Amino acid sequence: MQVIGLYEFGGPDVLRVVDLPEPHAGPGEVRVRVHAAAVNPADTLMRAGVFAQAFAGVPAPYVTGMDIAGVIDEIGPGTETELSPGEPVMAMVMPIGPAAGGYAEYVVLPAGWVVRAPAGVDHAAAATLPMNGLTALLALDQLALAPGSVLAVIGAAGTLGGYLVQMAAHAGLTVIADAAPADEALVRLSGATEVVARGSDVVDRIRARYPDGVDAVADTALVGPRLLDAVRDGGVYARFRTGDEPGGHEFDGDGPITVQTTFVPDYAGRTDKLDQIRRLAEAGVLVPRVAATLPAAEAADAHRRLEAGGARGRFVLTF
Repeated sequence: MQVIGLYEFGGPDVLRVVDLPEPHAGPGEVRVRVHAAAVNPADTLMRAGVFAQAFAGVPAPYVTGMDIAGVIDEIGPGTETELSPGEPVMAMVMPIGPAAGGYAEYVVLPAGWVVRAPAGVDHAAAATLPMNGLTALLALDQLALAPGSVLAVIGAAGTLGGYLVQMAAHAGLTVIADAAPADEALVRLSGATEVVARGSDVVDRIRARYPDGVDAVADTALVGPRLLDAVRDGGVYARFRTGDEPGGHEFDGDGPITVQTTFVPDYAGRTDKLDQIRRLAEAGVLVPRVAATLPAAEAADAHRRLEAGGARGRFVLTF
């Protein structure tokens, strides 16, 4: 089978087409014939070597990719599953593990990690849902805000930010979001109650509307500690990278605001949560956004385009 792998960490050009033996599903497992794999910022961090220590002792090539969509191709012996061969599915993959990543023609996973793709959603769009959808869902589950609470989403025009806005609005939260002028209509369409201009003074713009501060901020744009000033005493700041990751920030831990870290591997293998994402997409609550599809062999170009910024939606590799 063909995978997109790397033998050394570095820039996008380290990605290459590699032929590997096909994996097969064992007991409790299914094999997915991958048709689409979304390209996420986490993939670029892995490619660049941010997590290189986790691969110590693991033979190359390393295969990145956390989001796949395709069809069930093989069911392992004795595996209990409601899925059938040929059925469209989606899954989140953990590249640092025995299954390797999702940039591959075939991926073998525990059956509970795979769910049906949303009806009426094609492979490319379905591939944008698992990791970002689960991240947004985990953040909202951790925040546990009551309906009517005010959530500020920073980076609302991005994929994760957009999914957060959509899901938060569906949950009955009041969402105030930031956006550039060109993105304001998109963010409002996602369900934001109010939109403020993005930029260094975004806290002032939020406080002008909510003088006591909002109940919580979700910092998908990795702005950092200055956003604490937008949160009321007793509120929550949700971050999506730790201080030792690129773009992450350290917090002193003292003060009236709780700092929450959303770590999507906590929802890895959660069939119930991933199936919730499927249902939200089928109901039109989650609207996938695909920036462009590219043949898998052009993965390096997809990484360059993602790192250049400005994409509205995910680049998706097709196999």
